[in-house]
Amino acid sequence: MDLAFIPSPSVGVVHLGPIPLRGYAFCIIIGVFVGVWLGNKRWVQRGGRSGTVADIAVWAVPFGLVGGRLYHVITTYEPYFGPNGHPLDAFKVWEGGLGIWGAVALGAVGAWIGCRRRGIPLPAYADALAPGLALGQAIGRWGNWFNQELYGKPTDVPWALKISSDPAIGRVGGTYHPTFLYECLWCIGVAALVIWADKRFKLGHGRAFALYVAAYCAGRAWIEYMRVDEAHHILGLRLNVWTALIVFVLAVAYFVISAKRSPGREAVVEPGAQALEGAEGDAAEGGADGDGAEGKLSVEKPAAKTAAKTAETAKATADEGAAESGADAAGESAQDEPGGEKPEDAADEPAADAKAAGSGSTKKS
Repeated sequence: MDLAFIPSPSVGVVHLGPIPLRGYAFCIIIGVFVGVWLGNKRWVQRGGRSGTVADIAVWAVPFGLVGGRLYHVITTYEPYFGPNGHPLDAFKVWEGGLGIWGAVALGAVGAWIGCRRRGIPLPAYADALAPGLALGQAIGRWGNWFNQELYGKPTDVPWALKISSDPAIGRVGGTYHPTFLYECLWCIGVAALVIWADKRFKLGHGRAFALYVAAYCAGRAWIEYMRVDEAHHILGLRLNVWTALIVFVLAVAYFVISAKRSPGREAVVEPGAQALEGAEGDAAEGGADGDGAEGKLSVEKPAAKTAAKTAETAKATADEGAAESGADAAGESAQDEPGGEKPEDAADEPAADAKAAGSGSTKKS
């Protein structure tokens, strides 16, 4: 008798009238929103503009969904294109089946398109988004709990997952390792690791994203090894285990090479973001100062005019007084001259002398 276990939901979908509300879809949607929210915060901290992450996510998310579904259908094609398969079921994403490898790969293509349109380097965008991706995966994994899928080997540990039987799809009831929970907790740890390492070592040029990929692959390899759902095997290992190992090696190689070629972090992640935000801030401050100045002028302007007018009047009065004083001084100096002659008489005497001299000079010898 099992003393403790994690129960599974009896149903994975609730119908609101004709509209089905599926737990799997809700987990994916919430995971996307959390990832974009955290990515936006980190992008702004790195010098980017708020809203840029969401704008690029408009490209990345649809590409990621398509890529995740393609990877699942290609690597697990039997239910869709094998004997007695149903090809149209390949479009039923809500029933589960998104491969993280394809989601990240094709999602990166969509992000590259969005970054190229905005003139933003893809590695810088990926670094900002890396912890958010890990948290988004942690939330999205609970969709497997709603669908009762992708669990591990049978176990009787207290945290075992209770799975109900379903003969229609060949599901055997019992208690199993909750691999969805293991991966959820691992992804939370990966997000914390990337945030810490990025803050401690100033990771840039795609290295924070490479750390996320490497850390996730390390955990996914042993979690995948515990699963009992059908999968293709190569040399005794599940296909996803090989994928995790190969991607892990590539991520570590990129991290090392990038650190040697481009140490440090990008100085500018979004060209023109700081200048534009500075201009918007100056405009806002200018508007506030203008309002204050306008109010100030409305009070001080009459006083300023009065002061200016008073100064002009005082200056004119001073000039007139100075002119009158100069004229009086000139008159007094003229009266004080010997003989009491006026200046006009003094000027007439040289003129008379000049006339007499001129009349004498006209005589012939």
